[in-house]
Amino acid sequence: MLDARRMQVLRAVITSGSVTAAARNLGYTPSAISQQLSTLEREAGVALLERAGRGIRPTAAGTLLAEHAELVGAQLSKAEAALNDLKAGRTGSLSIRYFSTAGASLMPRAVAAMRREHPGIGLDLKLIDPGDPMPEVESGKADLAIVVLHKGATPAREVELVHLLDDPHRVVLPKGHRLARKRVIDLGELADEPWVGNEYPRGACSAILFDACAAAGFTPDMAVESEDYRTAQGFVAAGLGISVIPELGVGGPYPGVVVRKLRRPEPVRSIHVAIAARARDRPAVRYLIDSLREAVRGTAAA
Repeated sequence: MLDARRMQVLRAVITSGSVTAAARNLGYTPSAISQQLSTLEREAGVALLERAGRGIRPTAAGTLLAEHAELVGAQLSKAEAALNDLKAGRTGSLSIRYFSTAGASLMPRAVAAMRREHPGIGLDLKLIDPGDPMPEVESGKADLAIVVLHKGATPAREVELVHLLDDPHRVVLPKGHRLARKRVIDLGELADEPWVGNEYPRGACSAILFDACAAAGFTPDMAVESEDYRTAQGFVAAGLGISVIPELGVGGPYPGVVVRKLRRPEPVRSIHVAIAARARDRPAVRYLIDSLREAVRGTAAA
């Protein structure tokens, strides 16, 4: 197999006009250059240089290899530049997983910022909902994910967690409900109400809510199960029950409902970015986390 470095030495000898001149230009001894050429001729199986008076000139094979050495050199330069761009975070790709409310409220702003500042980074975005995006990071399928951590959850050792925000739950009531006149409602006051579920199959968010209800001394009576927050609010507006929804999931005002704060206790879901260890030091990853934090601040100010 031909050695690219020796091909570059051959090209230097041909363009310099002699072994001595090439050695001087490359910073080697003439004997080292001659040894490189001899090895390259053995690899090629054909003479590459021939005597021409007091100098040397390339054979047809030598000319051919020197031309290809120029192309190889150009490709190596491109590869080095591409590698530097990748290490600097200017190129490459990021695989990102998220759940629906994070996708609606946080991802658009963060992705827009990435497009402006890192246009060379390809983004592989995928919604994991229902379900937990964390296994995608733990298995190596994703570089990072926005996740909800339930109490006692322990990620794999090679996953780093960065806290984004705490998202409190709110109770959604039909307009005219007996509790609608109150600004803040004790969670225990909802014990005898029919409930509208909003996460099916149940996951981390439901677990957080059910733990809070247990702390308040009751288990919710689910009269209706739905798969998303918007549909749940529709059932509430129709008078089928109340629903407790994370604040990010409430969204804009839904006709026929009112939204109130909870206490004693207030269910809160903790939202983190889970980052694979192999990706945590990449500049683009750090920029994306900063962009997500900025999106959180923008959402809080809205």
